[in-house]
This record gives sequence, structure tokens and C-alpha cells, in this order.
Amino acid sequence: MAEQRDLYEILELKKGAGDDEIKKAYRRLAKKYHPDLNPGDKAAEQRMKEVNGAYEILSDPDKKARYDQFGYAGIDPNYAGGEGGGFSGFGDFDLGDLFGSMFGGFGGGAQRTRTGPQRGENLRVGVTLTFEEAVFGCEKSVSVTREESCKDCGGTGAKKGTLPETCPVCRGTGQVRSTQRTPFGVFQSSSPCQNCRGTGRIIKEPCQTCHGTGKRRKTRTIKVNIPAGIDDGQTISLRGEGNGGAQGGPAGDLYVTVRVREHKMFKRDGQDIWLEMPISFAQAALGATLTVPTVDGKVQYDLPEGTQTGTVFRLRGSGVPNISGRGRGDQYVKVNVEIPKNLNSEQKELLRKFEECTGDGCYAERGGFFKKMKDLFK
Repeated sequence: MAEQRDLYEILELKKGAGDDEIKKAYRRLAKKYHPDLNPGDKAAEQRMKEVNGAYEILSDPDKKARYDQFGYAGIDPNYAGGEGGGFSGFGDFDLGDLFGSMFGGFGGGAQRTRTGPQRGENLRVGVTLTFEEAVFGCEKSVSVTREESCKDCGGTGAKKGTLPETCPVCRGTGQVRSTQRTPFGVFQSSSPCQNCRGTGRIIKEPCQTCHGTGKRRKTRTIKVNIPAGIDDGQTISLRGEGNGGAQGGPAGDLYVTVRVREHKMFKRDGQDIWLEMPISFAQAALGATLTVPTVDGKVQYDLPEGTQTGTVFRLRGSGVPNISGRGRGDQYVKVNVEIPKNLNSEQKELLRKFEECTGDGCYAERGGFFKKMKDLFK
């Protein structure tokens, strides 16, 4: 007489483990010993049967309570002091459905067939724009090689004038089930039908153009409307321009990712544009009318006298349009006073006279600095 193993021991748990612990242990052991992951391993197959049997009882609150109190006698009326035929009344299990719901599908038993219409795959391409094209929008053409439905067979894969037939083995389901009786009950598993390769259809006379695939690869030139205000790295979606679907399914989408070249003068910050502009010492001191470049063209700006280096002024509405079409950013211009180099003797003499004529009153920051320094070294 074979001694029955403790159910908690089979699941590698301590007696009295809770529902969550039991569920986690079962999933861990099922991943480890499932036959699909251990083809031809009889020991793993036997271990999986034990794990399934133990889990069936311990996951049922009533059976678990009876087992905790009376052991095997509480769950098997045929059991008497360690004798008998083991577990009974477990019912039927479809391991393919069980593992498909638990783990999202692995191995042959958990695969989902593809007998109905299938959406085509999405495709991705890139397009490069100039700074101005991104600001104002444009139209670009991209070349895409994609799978399209074969026109000769209408995407069925069958020769013109014929149609695919329902697979006689799986009856169009794309799956075949096998049943196995064990000491723990009757177990069922599902696997893709080998006769139709899981499609549920048999093509006796394949289309000579696509050789039964129902698709052909074509290179197309597609026009893309680039909206004004698009930024580097953003993506445009073109519905239905991806790979063609199968068995009457819709085509996938085409995703066009934008790359924007850097500009020689402008820098973008969201919807705003920044420009650094050098000005002379005289322009900064006396003020001047500056000709400022923008993406719209040249504009005039009256620079006030006494402008300090690093000052930023704003040109409203000269930035990047909002991609939604509402509003537009600004352009910010930072002026940097450039100190002259390579002065001749006459120019130097004039600057010395200028320096002698100006006092600290003309230099707000300079006057304040020297006052602070004087106080520091009293």
C-alpha cells in the first residue's frame, strides 16, 4: 500500500497555508513542471499531476477544511487508513485554458488559434524636417514597403475561383484536444492543429501569385501632412497605412516619427524660439534700432540706451504655432555686448578720453561694487 503524500508537502507549503500562498505556490510549480515546458520528461509530468491534484483540493474551501480536519478521510470516502485509490471526483481540467488565463499563454497548450480576421501589423518610418518646416508645417513623402492583400485571390490565399475549406481534423477551430485519464481525474490539453497549422482552413489550390499566403509585398510612396508646430521626436499616426490584415481583417497603422534638424541661429523651447544677438558697445550705451531675424523674416526693434549685456527682450507672436492650431509662442532675443578688438592708436586714445570723461555715476553696478569693496576693507 502506497503512503499518500501530504497535500501541503506536494505544494511545498507549511500546513494551514492561506489561499494566496496556495495560489502562488501552484503557479510557481506549474511553471516549473508543466509538460509543455518539459517535453518527454515523465518525472515532471508525474509531478505536475500531483501538483494539480493537491491544488484542486486545497483551493476549494470546503475540501480544504475537511482535509485540514480529517486528512484524506475527509475528502475521499474510499480512503481508509492509507488504503484506497487516491483522489477521486476531481472532474475534467483543460490545461491549455488554465495556463492561458494564468500566464498569458506558453507552450503549445496555451496558444490561441488565428481562425478569424486578424488586424495587420503596424509599421514605423522616420522623416527629417528643417527647422522652418517643423514650425510652419509641410507635406512630405515617405517610402514604405508593406504587405498588402493579394488582388488575384482577394487575400484568401486560394486560387481564383476557389475558396479555402474547413479543416476536417479541427473542424475550423485551429486546435485539437487530447484527453488523459490519471489517478487525479481526467485532464484535457489543447494544441494547434498540425493539419492546418492552427488556421482552421485548408487551401487545396494555392494562389499562384501569393503562393497561398494571401499577401504580397509592395513598396508605396505615401504623402504625409506635417502639422505646423510639430516638434522633434513626435509621431504622426496614419490609420490603415500599415501591413494588410489577414482573412479579411483591417490593415495596421503607419507611425511616422519626426526628426528636426538644428538651426544655425534659432533654438526652440516648446512653443518659444530663442536667439542670441551680438551688439556693439555704442549700440548698448546709446540705444539703436536693431534688425532682428525671425522665422517670419526681419523685424525692427528699438533697443533702449544703457542696455546691459545679457538683457532679454520678447517679440510676441513670433514663436512656434501650437500644434492644435490655437495660438503661437514668442521669440526671445538675448543681446550680448561685444567688446571691440584690434583697436588702432586713434581709437584707443578716444576710448581713454571717454573713460576720463565718465564718472562712477554712469556705471550703476560699478559704483555699487567699489562702495562695497571700500566698506569691506575699512
